[in-house]
Amino acid sequence: MFHARASVVTPRDAQDLMSWPFFSLAKSRRIAPIDFRMGEVSIRVEATVEHGMATIWDADILIWAASQIVDARDNGLRTSRLMAATPYEILAFIERGDSAHSYDRLKAALDRLQSTTVATSIRQSAERRRHRFSWINEWKERMDASGRPLGIELVLPDWFYAGVLDDALILTIDRQYFGLTGGLERWLYRLVRKHGGRQTHGWSFDLRHLHLKSGSLSPFKRFAFDLREIVGRQPLPGYQLALIIDSDGRARLTFQPNPADPFTRARATRDRSAKAGE
Repeated sequence: MFHARASVVTPRDAQDLMSWPFFSLAKSRRIAPIDFRMGEVSIRVEATVEHGMATIWDADILIWAASQIVDARDNGLRTSRLMAATPYEILAFIERGDSAHSYDRLKAALDRLQSTTVATSIRQSAERRRHRFSWINEWKERMDASGRPLGIELVLPDWFYAGVLDDALILTIDRQYFGLTGGLERWLYRLVRKHGGRQTHGWSFDLRHLHLKSGSLSPFKRFAFDLREIVGRQPLPGYQLALIIDSDGRARLTFQPNPADPFTRARATRDRSAKAGE
């Protein structure tokens, strides 16, 4: 068993999860599956009626797990797919409060991660082979005699764990990501961070291509409207967004690195810390 470290750990995300539609972007329960195909990549995500599909907010727990594993490995510590932590350690890392309500939401997120099943061709060397797994194979909570939570133990799937241990498949992310409240803007930040990285001239995507990659159930017109609203607010930490029209009349989203003023970022960090302590 690998016990999570309570020290400050740099947030790290798995590039496969940043690139492709693996999670629901809606706060309401999603039962409809994600069935995505693009070139040699195929992804099928299925949910149960009882719990619904794992959401992009639930994926914060996987970011916590990846960050812990990479940090421990880099410090010469042994890691494992079997992890143990206190609820407070997980909630503090993903910048949630430590109230009873937050703990109940954490357990609900673990249930969705465990009950959501994924079948994908990504990282499968054999042609037409797909790996099937749940985001968490199993999890359990330990409590004292009075029913107070003592800790959580969970087992990660081999597909996810193997990707985390591969340096080429992990990226650091801005801690301000956890403060993004919308599912679409969270998904967009991860996609931008994966494809834009630190490139000086940024990157761009056709809007219909973005809509397909998101796995969203929203009609394209609604998706495009929501993207325009995000471009107007510019909420993504470290990136500047813009919408342009190609010569053929197609709309494209462009983005490039735009480091925030250090004083602004320090103030935002203090505000988030204060909110988490409420």
